[in-house]
Amino acid sequence: MGCGASAKPTKPPDPPSETEKAERKADHSEDKKAAQLENKEYEARMRFLDQVPLMKRLPRDERPIVAEACEACEFQNGDVIIQQGDPGDAFYVIRSGEARVFVQTNEGQDQVASLKGGDYFGENALLRDEPRTATIIASSRLLAFRIRRDKFQELGLNAKLQFANRKAVGTGMKVMVKSKPPTPKTPEDVELISLALQKNENLATMTTLDSSRLQSFIEVMWKEEVKAGERIISEGDMQADYFYVVAEGQFEVTVSDASNEESGVDHSEAKAEFHQRTISHVAPGGSFGELALLYFVPRAATVTASTDATVWVIDRTQFKSILMKASDSKIRAYVKYLDKVSILDALLAEEKKQVANALVEMHFASEDRIIQQGEPGNMFYIMYEGDVDIDKDGEVVATLSAKSKSGTVHFFGEMALLENENRTATVTVKSPDAKCLVLDRESFNLLLGPLKDIIEAAREGRQRPERAAPEAQGCLAENRTKIKRSDLKRIGLLGCGGFGAVELWEHSKTGQTFALKAISKGYIVKTGMQESVMNEKSILAMTNSLFITRLYETYNGTQTLYFLLEPCLGGELYSTYVRKSMYGSEKHCRFYSAGVILAFEHMHQRRIIYRDLKPENLLLTEDGQLKVTDMGLAKFVIGKTYTTCGTPDYFAPEVIASTGHTNAVDWWTLGILIFELMAGHPPFESAYPMQIYAKVTKGIGKVPFPSAIKANCRSLIENLLKNEAVERLPMKPGGVKNLTEHKWFSEFDWEALMGQTMPVPYKPVVKSRKDLQNFVARKEDAPRTIEYVDPGTGWDKDFATSH
Repeated sequence: MGCGASAKPTKPPDPPSETEKAERKADHSEDKKAAQLENKEYEARMRFLDQVPLMKRLPRDERPIVAEACEACEFQNGDVIIQQGDPGDAFYVIRSGEARVFVQTNEGQDQVASLKGGDYFGENALLRDEPRTATIIASSRLLAFRIRRDKFQELGLNAKLQFANRKAVGTGMKVMVKSKPPTPKTPEDVELISLALQKNENLATMTTLDSSRLQSFIEVMWKEEVKAGERIISEGDMQADYFYVVAEGQFEVTVSDASNEESGVDHSEAKAEFHQRTISHVAPGGSFGELALLYFVPRAATVTASTDATVWVIDRTQFKSILMKASDSKIRAYVKYLDKVSILDALLAEEKKQVANALVEMHFASEDRIIQQGEPGNMFYIMYEGDVDIDKDGEVVATLSAKSKSGTVHFFGEMALLENENRTATVTVKSPDAKCLVLDRESFNLLLGPLKDIIEAAREGRQRPERAAPEAQGCLAENRTKIKRSDLKRIGLLGCGGFGAVELWEHSKTGQTFALKAISKGYIVKTGMQESVMNEKSILAMTNSLFITRLYETYNGTQTLYFLLEPCLGGELYSTYVRKSMYGSEKHCRFYSAGVILAFEHMHQRRIIYRDLKPENLLLTEDGQLKVTDMGLAKFVIGKTYTTCGTPDYFAPEVIASTGHTNAVDWWTLGILIFELMAGHPPFESAYPMQIYAKVTKGIGKVPFPSAIKANCRSLIENLLKNEAVERLPMKPGGVKNLTEHKWFSEFDWEALMGQTMPVPYKPVVKSRKDLQNFVARKEDAPRTIEYVDPGTGWDKDFATSH
């Protein structure tokens, strides 16, 4: 109709008939019912999804988007929903019906769980492509919601996930463990305890239970009476220091409804019916609490006496000291070797023991040159196994043969402990292999001072000055521009954990930003971490690497200690990998692992063992460069140290066995990191620490490698994850060069990386020096405040470098 046209009158519609009215009413009623059903369906989806741990890591306002992305699907009795070994690309929540979970083992297919409405499985498939770890078969008509990974990522949900860090354990806390005198035991008592210890598979993972060691454990145990209803262990209890063997009575083991802990098989594919409050019962001859023998960690379950009972008890300190007796016998053998080295005659018995503890094992292969004539030397060798030729000016002048069984040892290069003279002969391995104990001059000088001074003092009959045990002595440059805490203003929260919080602060005059790590002094004193925190400060001050976060200042408040660090606003590598789907990329993994190698080389040159490598402790700068952070578990060590600590997924075999460890543990953790960045999960992964340790003991040879890990990468991982520490690639002759020249790094430009001129594989979006977008701090991770009452010991008096 045109603008000026006149409209013809229209006839009003006929009123609806009664039939039409009834039909319309019925349609409206159906629409209302459909809307109500849709709302109920939506609420059901939301309710189901709120139970899933992965979904809890999404901000609440993003969860409705997931609910919308859910597809309804149906399976009949006998249908295979997922097949073990198949690549996973979808996550399922069961609405109604039942299913069974099967795991294929060498012995056949075992049913390990049953599932019903509200249970879920396959959540990791939303994050990464990894094979299914179980087969799930419908055992009735089954209705489920399904979310596919491509849809999840298309909606950008993986970029919005918030992650809690895997927690490190066993930080060498100086908390006194109360022991009791041993209780006399009858032959029947000895037999019961002995069988209980041998029956405990977790203990067998931790240590070799030979008759001598069993006897040592039994000798120190004491008896305690427990009344019916009495809790002997409480879930979450920080005082987790004892292991128990049940002599009489019964105990019930329970976990809280919120806990996913259970005893038995790892069921990472499913959250299932077996997560009950009561998880087991322990009868006479049973035992519990073995994790407390390894390290300090809150209890994972509650153990209550069902009847009046009697238990045998051993504490962590006693257990560890028995394990270390094997190391003591080794040290005594080393001292005997040192007694045969005439140049060390001036050392006191205690000094020889210190030197023995600093000796490092090194293995050589046939035709390896241990010493090259004419080259400067700084290493002293004691060969206890193998044959070598001594060659001078191209002529073999002697052949030495050593046998550990007969106690025949040979030493060479001892003059290197005195001064930096050129070697006078070449030493070449002639046997299939040779095993040596090695000490370098710098380590000797750090321990005891120059050997020349010791010999001169002994010759002149004068007493040499006493030396304190060597410690990390780091200090910040005195000529630096000091940064006062009063000149800083808070920008926002970067992250938080049990210890305190890390916040971004800005200097009010320069505009420079810093990460301020705050640790509760009440928490430090309660957990006995005074020495550990002071040590962290010293170690940070000792390091000066482009691949380690820089320390600017430390402050001492009335309730809090502060570390002022360089900010790395690109975010954590852990959350970056998940959000950006980087798992399986060789380019990214090679770049980040190379940065770790250079950080470790820097630390090891300064006698620092790091001990807590994991993606959560790697940060990215705004330019995409990698930085190793958090020196909380790092330690200055000459030789071996015995504290069981780190993150369970990354524990090396010698850490689990408590036999003492060297910087070789760091190279083990590098192997774990490379595997995790390529596969999307660590190689020995399990929800339960003891299962991780059992897998570690069996070795990397039992671990299936995903197709993403190609031959050269696999070779590198396998050569880092050697159960024998001395067999790890950088621990062999050649050291770190063995890594940098490995085929996996064949075309890698190390010089460009060292100068940070290499193009980064990923550059984070950082809009300004105040941009917090790459960090998502969760309020629920905020630490509890523990009021600090000064004990008057002055433990923190030297902490502050500025005010």
